[in-house]
Amino acid sequence: MKIYTFHKKQKLPITKEQAWDFLSSPKNLKTITPDYMGFNILSGADRPMFAGQIIQYIVTPVMGIKTKWVTEITHVKDGEYFVDEQRYGPYALWHHKHFINVIDGGVEMEDIIDYKVPFGFLGQLAHPFLVKPKLEEIFEYRTEKLEALFGKY
Repeated sequence: MKIYTFHKKQKLPITKEQAWDFLSSPKNLKTITPDYMGFNILSGADRPMFAGQIIQYIVTPVMGIKTKWVTEITHVKDGEYFVDEQRYGPYALWHHKHFINVIDGGVEMEDIIDYKVPFGFLGQLAHPFLVKPKLEEIFEYRTEKLEALFGKY
């Protein structure tokens, strides 16, 4: 089964501390997720991020179908990066690395997602028409939302 990689970078005119404070709070994920996805945290967002943290939420990624998604924060290096991995949800594999790097005048945030789609060959056929465009749309929304919150680099 094919493993896909989605890679996105965004520059913001804020400090590393500001970026980390925002991104490392699970509660802020709702803020940077499109409203139509019906994102709702069920549990696990009641304390600052730590390795081993389990976060459960409901999301409606496509066609109004509500899906429970469970992620585990597997790695955390305060102020620099964290990794979340899907334990239950819509993907056959989801491994999402979040990096924050200092640059002149701000930070560069980098997301690298390695993922597999479900349903084998049928999922692979749907990937370029459904899954990849949806990821691009979600991250474009995040780019716009973060710029609205923190300014444009």
